[in-house]
Amino acid sequence: MKIKGLVAVSGLPGLFKMVANRNNGLIVEDLANGKRRFASVRQHQFTPLESIGIYTNDGETSELKIVFQSMLDKLETVPMPPLSDTGDKLHLYFAQILPDYDRDRVHTGDIKKAVKWFAHLHELGYTTMEEDEEEVEEVEETEAAVESDTAEIETIEAEDVEEEAKKDE
Repeated sequence: MKIKGLVAVSGLPGLFKMVANRNNGLIVEDLANGKRRFASVRQHQFTPLESIGIYTNDGETSELKIVFQSMLDKLETVPMPPLSDTGDKLHLYFAQILPDYDRDRVHTGDIKKAVKWFAHLHELGYTTMEEDEEEVEEVEETEAAVESDTAEIETIEAEDVEEEAKKDE
């Protein structure tokens, strides 16, 4: 899922990509049409999609990215319901997507918003696995750097031990 840098802006329909940060607001780009605009912090609140979670029965939250991934994985077997469906049908759909979601704290409006956002992102091509592959590459690069640093430290320690041994002789 490519949801890093995407924000929901109160008072504005749709989802946006954060382009630049200003002291008094954000410059955001509409995902649907690519138009950029300034959104003031005095008029709007900004919610990064990567910070949103869905309440689960164990008292924790499931990241929206995980929910979207589940929706993508089950898209062929469990089709998305229309937003005009009743609350019961939406809750039934969401139970298939995230079986342990907290039915008391997750409201029908939350489910509608998640389904609407997923449909929008899927339509625009943001529901691919590209970011996951990038994250894996970053982790592999970090692991390689750690191994390299560890080997370098071991070499330095070995040289220090040899120098101390020569001084003792």
